[in-house]
Amino acid sequence: MNNNLNIKNRRASFDYEFIEEYTAGIVLTGTEIKSIRAAKASLVDAYCYFHGGELWVKGMYIAEYKLGTYYNHVERRERKLLLTGKELYKLERKTKESGLTIIPVRLFLNEKGLAKLRVALARGKKTYDKRESLKLKDARREMDRHLKH
Repeated sequence: MNNNLNIKNRRASFDYEFIEEYTAGIVLTGTEIKSIRAAKASLVDAYCYFHGGELWVKGMYIAEYKLGTYYNHVERRERKLLLTGKELYKLERKTKESGLTIIPVRLFLNEKGLAKLRVALARGKKTYDKRESLKLKDARREMDRHLKH
């Protein structure tokens, strides 16, 4: 069993500043978990929102399972996330009052083989923050290059 599955949303840390992170369970169908175990998923353009006091993820791509018949799932359907009531209340309150958003950061399998989604309460970066992030990244890369020689 491939427990080292780790699908990241690389763009997220560039576009957002993370404030808090949570690990949520995901309500999936049988063909979806099979596709995730085959690493056929993507978090690009995915985001989370509240509906009826529940947290949902929208835009998360899970490829159709190639051996699935008419039981196969819709690739970009909205999926319910599972968090404790306390965490849901805290997140909903923070997103309403301060213009923060919830974004999926990482999809992985835990030690029991269950799919988990790491979500972050985040604030969008301004353009100059993004430029600053790029400068820091370039500086780190340059320092690593000099240390290796």
